[in-house]
Amino acid sequence: MAAPRSFLWSRRIFLTLLTAFVLLPVYVMVSSSLKPLEDVSGKFQWIPSGLTIQPYFDIWETVPLADYFANSLIVAGAATVCSVVIAVFAAYAVSRYNFRGKRVFTVTVLSTQMFPGILFLLPLFLIYVNIGNATGIALFGSRVGLIITYLTFSLPFSIWMLIGYFDSVPRELDEAAKVDGCGPLGALFRVIIPAAIPGIVAVAVYAFMTAWGEVLFASVMTNDTTRTLAVGLQGYSTQNDVYWNQVMAASLVVSLPVVAGFLLLQRYLVAGLTAGAVK
Repeated sequence: MAAPRSFLWSRRIFLTLLTAFVLLPVYVMVSSSLKPLEDVSGKFQWIPSGLTIQPYFDIWETVPLADYFANSLIVAGAATVCSVVIAVFAAYAVSRYNFRGKRVFTVTVLSTQMFPGILFLLPLFLIYVNIGNATGIALFGSRVGLIITYLTFSLPFSIWMLIGYFDSVPRELDEAAKVDGCGPLGALFRVIIPAAIPGIVAVAVYAFMTAWGEVLFASVMTNDTTRTLAVGLQGYSTQNDVYWNQVMAASLVVSLPVVAGFLLLQRYLVAGLTAGAVK
């Protein structure tokens, strides 16, 4: 049965308005990044009177954007790898084995998502400072400390999601692998992980995006040498002026890795999130 014409027109109007709502900020960012500073600082013009790509060159000189980019890439990449590796082993153990405290562990992992991240800021700060004073290991102001901090956010969600995804993988595959001579780790690497690629990719994308755009902990747990992009963008604001055209240009540049990765892995991400949600 065909849908009523009124429904089709309502859907078109809604989708058009939604598209405009999403693309309008992007247009403002792109147009502002291509304007001279005096044009951006004045009254906003929807159609720029003059275009220039100079802000895309100036962003690398006004602040050490390349260093911030490298810090963000290292921190987000390391946090993603660690989160995925630990979550795979933890979720496999919970999904395939019964052990004492299993329910307590899963409930504890899930309950950590109920608390806002800001509650952990002061405890982590004090822990890092005390560890540095007692052992000389500088976690505060270092990339390693920031990586551990981001693991506290991404790891519980990653474990919980992969538990649901591993549960959806038939146990007959494990038994078939054992018949072929594989042990528990052999079954994990040869059977379970290849079957759970969409879920693992979804976890990796979530962990990377969480670490890439985080501001609160990065602004407290870093210094001038370990500052990430999310915090480094504040460098375009001085006491005398704000380089809005460079802010927009830098925002677009730092968004490219996340957007490109999301587009490339979109089909895995959708499949992984759907399977985890259903389970």
